[in-house]
Amino acid sequence: MTLCTPGNPTADIRRCCSGPKEYCGVFGVFGHEDAAKLTYFGLYALQHRGQESAGIVASDGRSVTEHRQMGLVADVFSEDVMKELRGHIALGHVRYSTTGSSLLKNAQPVLVNFRGNPIALGHNGNLTNARALRCDLEDHGSILSTTNDSEIIIHLLVRHLGTDIGQALLEALPHAQGAYSLGLMTEKELIAVRDPRGFRPLCLGRLSNGAWVISSETCAFDLVEAEYVRDIEPGEIVVIDKNGLRSYHMPSPETKNCIFEFVYFARPDSSIFERFVYPIRKRMGARLAEENPHLEGDLTLPFPDSGNYAGLGFGQASGIPFEFGMIRNHYVGRTFIQPSQSMRDFGVRVKLNPVKELIRGKRVIIVEDSIIRGTTSRTRVKTLRELGAKEVHMVVSCPPTRYPCFYGIDFSSRGELVAALKSVDETAKFVGLDSLHYLSLDGMVEATGFDKSKFCLACYNGEYSVPPDENFSKFGLEPMC
Repeated sequence: MTLCTPGNPTADIRRCCSGPKEYCGVFGVFGHEDAAKLTYFGLYALQHRGQESAGIVASDGRSVTEHRQMGLVADVFSEDVMKELRGHIALGHVRYSTTGSSLLKNAQPVLVNFRGNPIALGHNGNLTNARALRCDLEDHGSILSTTNDSEIIIHLLVRHLGTDIGQALLEALPHAQGAYSLGLMTEKELIAVRDPRGFRPLCLGRLSNGAWVISSETCAFDLVEAEYVRDIEPGEIVVIDKNGLRSYHMPSPETKNCIFEFVYFARPDSSIFERFVYPIRKRMGARLAEENPHLEGDLTLPFPDSGNYAGLGFGQASGIPFEFGMIRNHYVGRTFIQPSQSMRDFGVRVKLNPVKELIRGKRVIIVEDSIIRGTTSRTRVKTLRELGAKEVHMVVSCPPTRYPCFYGIDFSSRGELVAALKSVDETAKFVGLDSLHYLSLDGMVEATGFDKSKFCLACYNGEYSVPPDENFSKFGLEPMC
């Protein structure tokens, strides 16, 4: 993650938004002559998981080429760049920094050479013992060139690397604690790995020509016309080479899928953890209506896009009409012209614009997926008040987020979380609402169709299956050895 300072424009832009940030997306191909091009489209489908940087590493079995750059996928890769990424193997990554600064040197996939053999790695997640591992590596002579925890995994790997990379990973990864869904690549292999608790999603697919593909979400398979085969299992290491696919398994104590993937992160057209996201979000909205039967309003209003699907479920279950009262501008890019003080809400208004006639004089029920810091919700409610809304209520399709996440989501201190500092009524007053209603923990879990024990719920109940090191820092891996 990045320390917010006036001298760090990227950090300033990110901190202006109170919502949770995507963490990373991984996509890889083995066995297709256009592997890099397919990976480009796979990353395009996963762009929602990270907008800071993008990269692709490709191999023809003899040599490896790479291209990484800050920015969106469509801006990072040109036709000329793609022509240089030749080969039948490719690994790609889109990044939002949760450990390590937002700098080009931290863009992924990380590519290193060990004894003349290239190894690339893309990581979705966060190591909770990264600082301790870094200090140990440096004490034993390792020189790390980045501030992200993904490079640490490479250093652990090469300590054990012999002739079999799967066996080396089996020996190396037990030293890493926390969340990691990994894509790795050598000149001749593509590897997929999930940590033993399976915090983050990762799945396996196949193209019509028999080529294998891996992806953080199945929506990327749809774009490249790959068939979903199965999820990579928690604790599984899958190695793909010219001989096919072979699997290794680390001990897996308990599955702890991140439930926030269903609430917010994953695309609604994806299947993750063997469930489709869209109907789960609708059921979360319906459960909100069931839990708040006396809530009255004239229209159900989601804030696009993350509130749309819970909003649809709430509107159908409550009978309160669902309306798109906020219209999203789909052509918004980063602006380098800073708004004046009189335009301080510009960052919100440039993305969403209200349908004024729908709102004036109405009792509005806003549907949100979550409230993290509360500042964006406050700005939105202020806009509705100024437009003449008679009442503004809010329903949220998850419980209050009271505890930090150490597994790769951008809220890793309690001081950032409005629900950790204020009661529900105090939060409603801070945001400017007439009333605020969260979905219960049981209601959220039941909407998924899974048992509660399957999920990591730490950001709601503070129960961490992998506690962080005491000197874990949200500000990255600055030396403290």
